[in-house]
Amino acid sequence: MFYFDWTLWLLAPAFVFALWAQHKVKSSFERYSRVRASSGYTGAQLARELLQRAEVAAETAPAGDRRAAQALGAVAVEAIAGRLTDHYDPRDNVLRLSEPVYGSDSIAALGVAAHETGHAIQQAVRYPGMSVRAVLVPAAQFGSTLAFPIFFVGLIASSTGLKFLMDVGILLYVAAVTFTLVTLPVEFNASHRALALLREGGFVSPPELQGVRRVLGAAALTYVAAAAMAIMTLLRLLILRERD
Repeated sequence: MFYFDWTLWLLAPAFVFALWAQHKVKSSFERYSRVRASSGYTGAQLARELLQRAEVAAETAPAGDRRAAQALGAVAVEAIAGRLTDHYDPRDNVLRLSEPVYGSDSIAALGVAAHETGHAIQQAVRYPGMSVRAVLVPAAQFGSTLAFPIFFVGLIASSTGLKFLMDVGILLYVAAVTFTLVTLPVEFNASHRALALLREGGFVSPPELQGVRRVLGAAALTYVAAAAMAIMTLLRLLILRERD
């Protein structure tokens, strides 16, 4: 059966990397969740403060961007259940922070809150990566859901003239892979913005900023791992397509 063929080993390194990345982000978050930031800000307070400052900066800049200022002023900050479930929802213009971040004044909480605020700022200033990713979301969701069923139907029934379905499945999965690749610069840029906001605003001291950097660096590894897994999976599909 193709489920047990050698191409599965192509996924092993990426799978191990993904497990390690998940462990890294959880352990880093746990470690720095126990270190309180000297500023005393909670994650929610920081997010609101950063959004307010970004709104003022956008409106008062030499080439004032009133549209960006209005978008930032409309961002809501809400608590959401779970752990490491933090995200910015551009559809509802809501920044959702998990319970361990929303009310915590830890270094980890401030790093995560600043990162998600970075996404809200990206959306407001029309950062290109956010726009591209938004366009790809429907195709990526559709592709990741249907790519494998369609591909393996074509693989199983290739002798009946349905081999073209393998190509359809690969094309659908390419959309999902493209999404993971586009996500990388978006996440890196949000972390870069977060570090700059925290440093320039004096919300963390230099030693504390190093802790934030480690938390955000560990989180970035999960996106790198996802991209690696997607690429290796695509390679496996291509090998199976050529071998059949």
